[in-house]
Amino acid sequence: MFKILIAEDDKELRNLFSHVLIRQGYTVKGVSNGEEALDALDADFYDLIISDIMMPVLDGYGLVEQLRTAQITTPVLMITAKDDFEAMSRGFISGTDDYMVKPINVNEMVLRVGALLRRAQMINERKTVIGKTVMECDSMTVSDGNSSEILPQKEFMLLYKMASSPGRIFTRQQLMDEIWGYDSESDPHTVDVHIGRLRDRFRDNTDFRIVTIRGVGYKVAKT
Repeated sequence: MFKILIAEDDKELRNLFSHVLIRQGYTVKGVSNGEEALDALDADFYDLIISDIMMPVLDGYGLVEQLRTAQITTPVLMITAKDDFEAMSRGFISGTDDYMVKPINVNEMVLRVGALLRRAQMINERKTVIGKTVMECDSMTVSDGNSSEILPQKEFMLLYKMASSPGRIFTRQQLMDEIWGYDSESDPHTVDVHIGRLRDRFRDNTDFRIVTIRGVGYKVAKT
C-alpha cells in the first residue's frame, strides 16, 4: 500500500486531500509545514509527497530543495495559489515532479498522484525480464543474450511499461499520461509512431511481440 505525506498549512484542505486519498486506498499522513514534513520523512518512508508552497517555518520550495540536496528522490506534487510561470518555473527548478494550482480539482489530483506513483515504481524496479530479453532502466538497454541495444528514452519507457505487465492492455491515453506526462500536449497518436519503431526494432525477437487491440490500445505478449 502506497504511503503519501501531505504538507499543507490549511487544515481543512489538508483533511480534504487526506479523505480523498484514503478513499482511494492510500495511507496518508498530514503535516502543516516543511519542517514537520522533514521530521516525518526522518521517521518513516513515504512513496509520494504533496506539498503546498506557502507554508510557515519552511515553505514548499525549501522542502523540495532540501530533499533533492540530500539525494532523496521521492516524487513531489506541488500545490500553490500562484498561477504564474515564475512560480511554476521555480517549483520545477527546485526539483518538484508535478504542479497544480488552487482551487484543486481532487479528481484530477488523484489522477496525477497515480501517474507519479506508477512512474516512480517503474524507475525503482530498474529491470524487467521476458524470456532471455532483459530491459535495464539505468542504461535504457534491451539485451537478448546475443546483442544489446540502447533505445531512445520514450521508446524504452514505453516498451518497459508494457513489458512489466505482459498481457495487460494499455490505452493510448494511459501510455501518454505515464510516459509523456499528464500535462503533455502531444497527440495520443504519438504512441502509434513509437510503437511502429519498436516493432521494427524487435521484429526478430522471439520472447515477446507488441499486439494492437483495435480501438483500445496495445499490449506486450509473451511468445
